[in-house]
Amino acid sequence: MYKYDGLVIYQNHDDEGVLEVIESKGVRSLHFGSTAKQSSIDLDDPETLQLPYARAMVSWLLFKDKVDKALVVGLGGGSLTRYMLHHFPDCRIRAVEYRDSVVKIARSHFGLPLDARLKIIVGDGGEYIRQQAQTAGEEYDVIYLDAFDVDGLAQSIASVAFFDACKTLLTPDGIMLVNLWGTETSVYRTCLDWLQDIFADKVLILPVRNRGNIILLAFNQKAGRHDLKELQYKAKLLEEHYRIEFPVFLKDLNKHNPYSIHTVVTK
Repeated sequence: MYKYDGLVIYQNHDDEGVLEVIESKGVRSLHFGSTAKQSSIDLDDPETLQLPYARAMVSWLLFKDKVDKALVVGLGGGSLTRYMLHHFPDCRIRAVEYRDSVVKIARSHFGLPLDARLKIIVGDGGEYIRQQAQTAGEEYDVIYLDAFDVDGLAQSIASVAFFDACKTLLTPDGIMLVNLWGTETSVYRTCLDWLQDIFADKVLILPVRNRGNIILLAFNQKAGRHDLKELQYKAKLLEEHYRIEFPVFLKDLNKHNPYSIHTVVTK
């Protein structure tokens, strides 16, 4: 059976809705009952990031040289988590995914490895973050927030209290990256306002070119400022090493943040 211009290799339902794995031209993608791709991998080169928004989610590398601990809220097919395991061997990762069936698909169809550095919690991401913040849980250098359901941003994380709890779990110089749909204007504006308030305006927006995604980068209070020329040089080196368009990210961050870029970048 064909769907979304590809071959359906897996289809099922759980209490939250449809789960589909589609394969097209050597690329395998996870769908939640719509054309939107939740995760994708190239079967011949599975350690690369196929989706433009996923590549934009590692734009933190412009501002940090390493990461020891990362938190992923919203596992999906696990492509970003798999990428982190592959490229950052010293990093320990905790991933929170609401749907146990999604975790199983990440293992069975997207090659997410069993790895001692990775711990997966099946549960509500919003509840988990708030509990960890209240009990002074671990701190993370990077937090990825990519918790979409078929209707958009999961409701349990769409609150100012949740984002405040995320800040509590960041290291003093940590960075949080949030994947949002720019087409959901009210949700996007509300989340941006919350983050700007919580992170004292140290928030940058990164629209993903030719896509509806907008990545928000929120920097904790001790995240340093970086010289633009040094960042431009670093972006070229990162592009060569990771095969990701870091010079484009830097250009777009500079373009779309005329009033807040100075909180992170000096010119």
